[in-house]
Amino acid sequence: MTNESQTNTADRPLRITQTAHRNHEELFPNHKSTLKISDPELIEFFDNFAFDEVLAHGNMDTKTRVMLILASIIGSQALSEFKVMVGAALNVGVTPVEIKEIVYQAVPYVGMAKGFDFIHATNEVLSSRGIQLPLDAQSTTSPETRYDKGLAVQKAIFGETIDQMYERSPKDQLHIQRFLSANCFGDYYTRNGLDIKIRELATLSILIALGGVESQIKGHIQGNLNIGNDRERLLCLITQLLPWVGYPRTLNALKCLNEVTREGQ
Repeated sequence: MTNESQTNTADRPLRITQTAHRNHEELFPNHKSTLKISDPELIEFFDNFAFDEVLAHGNMDTKTRVMLILASIIGSQALSEFKVMVGAALNVGVTPVEIKEIVYQAVPYVGMAKGFDFIHATNEVLSSRGIQLPLDAQSTTSPETRYDKGLAVQKAIFGETIDQMYERSPKDQLHIQRFLSANCFGDYYTRNGLDIKIRELATLSILIALGGVESQIKGHIQGNLNIGNDRERLLCLITQLLPWVGYPRTLNALKCLNEVTREGQ
């Protein structure tokens, strides 16, 4: 009985919808999946879910969606899938600079110990596509200006909350607040290559995938709202990340979104 069932599964064509097939081909044209041979049932319901059912919710364009999935994959520490998705990103028009900026943006949130392999993986994929490294510099600050410019970006995103953080900080921890302004925001957020709306969405994607950082997720949900990424767009983002980060992190992110926006309660 079991052997007959296995044979039937292996012999029959995959039941993947035309929409799922078309959307998958857009990212991975002519890809020969070994999992279609070894795990056809998994590929059937994953592809139909991720590349058809989920995409029916929201109106996020393909390029943006792939960029934010790429960011979440760094947060998930899924190096093999990251390499595949970098190729997909290039296939749908994400530029090498944009890919590099997503990776750089992840460093202050996941730390260099976790970011290191993703930087090298990015370089490997770009080099394999004949892209010359290093890419053009994107930094807009100097050692003299990074703090002031970073603080200005912080305030543009989070408003008076930043002044309150400085005021409430114990004196022996004030250097951490200055690090946030000069390093996290001055060194990274001020860079060219990604506009501030995409950069904040990428940051939120990384945090959602990390898990266990609900306080920061709430903060960056509010930051996104402050700069014009409304609730509908954030709900779309969380929905699009679901197949890649799983239900627990998705549900936690939805809870954070609802608590911040006071909707859906």
